[in-house]
Amino acid sequence: MAKGEYIVSLDIGTSKVRAIIGEQNGSTMNVIGVGSASGEGIRRGSIVDIDLTVESIREAVDHAERMVGIHIASAYVGIAGHYIQLLNSHGVVAVSSADREIGEEDIERVLQQARVVALPPEREIIDVVPKEFIVDGLRGIMDPRGMLGVRLEVEAYLITGSRTAIHNVVRCVEKAGIEVANLVLLPLAAGYIALSPDERKLGVALVDVGAGQTSVSVYENGVLAASSIVEMGGDYITHDIAIGLRTQTDIAEQVKIQHGCALASRAGDAERFDILRIGSNEEASFSQYELATIIEPRMQEIFSLVRKEVEKMGYAHDLPSGYVCYGGVMSMHGAAELASEELQAPVRIAIPDYLGVRDASFVNGVGILAYALRSNARGSHSEAASHMRPVKTGGGFFARLKDWFRDFI
Repeated sequence: MAKGEYIVSLDIGTSKVRAIIGEQNGSTMNVIGVGSASGEGIRRGSIVDIDLTVESIREAVDHAERMVGIHIASAYVGIAGHYIQLLNSHGVVAVSSADREIGEEDIERVLQQARVVALPPEREIIDVVPKEFIVDGLRGIMDPRGMLGVRLEVEAYLITGSRTAIHNVVRCVEKAGIEVANLVLLPLAAGYIALSPDERKLGVALVDVGAGQTSVSVYENGVLAASSIVEMGGDYITHDIAIGLRTQTDIAEQVKIQHGCALASRAGDAERFDILRIGSNEEASFSQYELATIIEPRMQEIFSLVRKEVEKMGYAHDLPSGYVCYGGVMSMHGAAELASEELQAPVRIAIPDYLGVRDASFVNGVGILAYALRSNARGSHSEAASHMRPVKTGGGFFARLKDWFRDFI
């Protein structure tokens, strides 16, 4: 990708659809255009109305195009974590060579053995990612090539995808007139932009507090080790505000963004706002403290569920780097402090270091751009060109996704 060429990311979220245009500047990238639209047709991260989703994509892309003055033909599209499942697997084979030296063929055979699991017909194995190899009982081996042994084992996880969900995303983008350059798994893309190499290696939980749901991903030894979904997000807070203040949902969302505070102890009575209440033509006045007493319990519940998910994944006491959180809700005053108290661990808010997108809600979109830049830098010209061809909704796109995962191993 030469200087002056553009890459485009498309983040299709529950509350917002965002199109971000990046321009390569040597080995780095500049964000030069951002477009957004309300996420109509999307509920809890899933597409429930094709036509409304297509319209939202078109609107977001149109805004970005008008900002930069170019036509967007293709984009890298993020897929949400709940489309993907990680399954633990184990494979074992006998070393085939006469001199007992482990080679590429042995590694391929043991990884193929790890693929032998029963899956529902609507899911397909995208790839198998080794966590560690075991040679004659010796554990903790990351690359066994050239070692001597009789028995080769692998502890791995299988990445499986829901064909229907991913096909619906591709269909919406294509109906909006945009070619899908490639599909990008959001927890991996976000991890690349939000986490440091040390955090990924030592152990960290990456938490995306979205509007409809919260994604929880754990990194360990440099790779994505586990991922899960909490079916609760920022929309629940908005709903609570609408009920508590007896106002419309869109007004409740504006109040949350402008005056929200996650901790009642950090809110003040001096900051006040007036809103129009449902069933009345009169406005009512509320303080930030009153608003915070509505927000805080729901935020506590969200992070309580996050902590339980991490415990279920078996990483409750194995996260030296703590938690890194992002998403629009995390921009709220006091959100990091409340999360740290509820999770009983250090919490950092991830914010992209690019002009125009320095907000916790842009991590996914910028992460997709960072992936695209890296994949083009790593590949040859022909490989880069293949990334920019449209993704077909047959078996081929799973192979494309498999190639993407290998970039991050």
